[in-house]
Order: sequence, then C-alpha cells, then structure tokens
Amino acid sequence: MKRHSHFLFIAALTGFCLHALAGPGEPGHSHSEGETPFQGANAPKRFADGSVYLPKIAQRQLGIRTALVQVGEFPRTIELSGKVIHNPNYGGKVQAMVAGRITPPPKGFPVPGQLVKQGDLLAYVTPEIGPANTRSLAESRLKRLQALSDTVPRKVLEEAQAAVANEELRAPVSGMVATTGIISGQVVEARQLVFEIVNPNKFMVEAVAYDPAVVDSIGSANLSVGDQRIPLKLQGAAKRLREQALPITFLADDEQLSQLAIGQVVRVYVQTNQLVKGVRIPSSAVVRDGSNQSVVWVKEEPQLYRSVTVTPAPLDGSHSLVQGLQENDRVVSKSASLLNQIR
Repeated sequence: MKRHSHFLFIAALTGFCLHALAGPGEPGHSHSEGETPFQGANAPKRFADGSVYLPKIAQRQLGIRTALVQVGEFPRTIELSGKVIHNPNYGGKVQAMVAGRITPPPKGFPVPGQLVKQGDLLAYVTPEIGPANTRSLAESRLKRLQALSDTVPRKVLEEAQAAVANEELRAPVSGMVATTGIISGQVVEARQLVFEIVNPNKFMVEAVAYDPAVVDSIGSANLSVGDQRIPLKLQGAAKRLREQALPITFLADDEQLSQLAIGQVVRVYVQTNQLVKGVRIPSSAVVRDGSNQSVVWVKEEPQLYRSVTVTPAPLDGSHSLVQGLQENDRVVSKSASLLNQIR
C-alpha cells in the first residue's frame, strides 16, 4: 500500500511539470479570455521559395482581385507615341490682320472653355497708323472729309474711314475657346494668334512611326483613357518624314476624346495583321520584383500565391501578352503591387 502511494505521487508530479512546461498551442496550456492560440499565424508572410501566404481577411483588406488568363493567338501590337490634335475641319484660329491695340467687345473677351458660335464678335483691334501721333491726324482728316462729303469722292471718304476703323475679330467656327493670351489694351502684331477655337467632340490623334512599313500592316488601333479603351480609325499617313518619323493620323469613332486636351501626349496601340501566340493578361497584373524583373502573381491555393517572371508585350493598352502561364491560371489583376511588397 505504501509503495502504491509512492507511484501515485510521482505520476501527479510528472503531470504537473508537463502542464507547467507546455507552450502556447500545446495541450495543457491555459489561455486567458480573448487570447488566440498561434498568434501571428494569420499574418501575411513570404516563404523561402518566394511564395506568399495571404489569409482571406488580408486579401479583403488589400482589395486583391484575380482574373483568369486567356491563351490563344492575338495580333502583334506596336506601341506608338502620339498626341491629341484638333480636327482642321472643326476648329479655327483667330489672328489679327493688322498691328494694333486689343479692346474688348460689349460682352467682354471670351475665356478658355467658353462656347462660342460662328460669327460671334470676340475682340476689336484698333490699328496704329504710321509713326507716333499720326492716328490723330488720320482721324482729323476723316472729320474734314466727312464735313465735305458732298464734294469729296466717295472712294476717298471710304479710304479715310478704313484707315481708322477697328478690325473686328470674329469666331470662324462654332466651338470652344481653347487658348487666349490677351488682355484689354494689349498691343498685338499682324498675324499674331489671339484666339484658338476647337470642337472637343472632334479631336484627332497624331502618332509617329519610325518604320514607314508599319502603315501597311495596321489592322486596328486604340488608346486607353483610364480604364476605358477608345478605338481609333486610321485616316492616313504623311508622305514626308518629320524629324525622321512618319506622322500617322487617327480619328476616334466616338466622343471619348473630349476628356483629353489639345497637345496631350498619349500612347497609341496599333494592332497589326500578324498573329502571335501567347497568354493575355491584364496589364495591371504585371509588377516589378526586387531584382527589377517583370513578374505576375499566380493564385496557387485560396491563400497561397507564387510569382512568375514574364516578359510583357503590349496588346491594347489595358492588356499585355506574356509567356509561361497555363490556361487555367488565375493572376492577381488588382492590388498586385501591394501583394508584391509582402516580406
């Protein structure tokens, strides 16, 4: 009986020690209220092989979105530099024919962004005749001729009136005032640009190509404005190089170019008639890793992502063409840059 009690005491002491030495998450460890076992286990982390563990709650917080890749043949795309220009059939420039002093019309000068109609009076130009103080002499001569209008030939009187008449600057077309750089009393030179009027719904795009052969292979073209793709229609190409480049003119099929401004630099994506095989992915899925290489993040499991090195080629401004992905792969299309920063 005494020996049996001795064994019971040793067993109880061993159980107490094991309970005291048990670590977090092991049987026998007591947790206070609100304490979670395996603290930090649900935090995003990067493994040694470069893959990233990202819990569902972190995916929602970062706004992670994925897209299914598309494997197939796509037109070979060439990216050209371009800019927005006004359509010469729907715009105009207002220039002073003579040197003189600018004065406003009764309603004042139009301001940039203001709509005007064809024939609207925009400004007056009071010409300066000859050397200093000769305008007052011309005005005095006109008054004398007007007093003798019954005996003076009509042609002479009209010439005197024209010599002191103000030039009226009127809108050549209906549209929006794009630029103006004058104030009341400013002196302008002959042929100086005073106003420029454009139609924002009729803008055009001019791209430059350093290979003239590109023109013959153009199948379609477009540019991107934010998340929107604007289709472009080829109007033609110049037959003269400008700074060793060939200007190519495109016209938009809709009025989305009104969001842009004259002279704004854009990227034009020209789809040629040549097809290439590859994987189509959103351009937002391509990010740079620590080695400055282009990578995309592929969803391996619901909470596991791995990076794949790719060499992207432009497709249409919002999508890119890459190699090395499988047909059923899902890539991170939104917040890929945030996922790429997890260490």
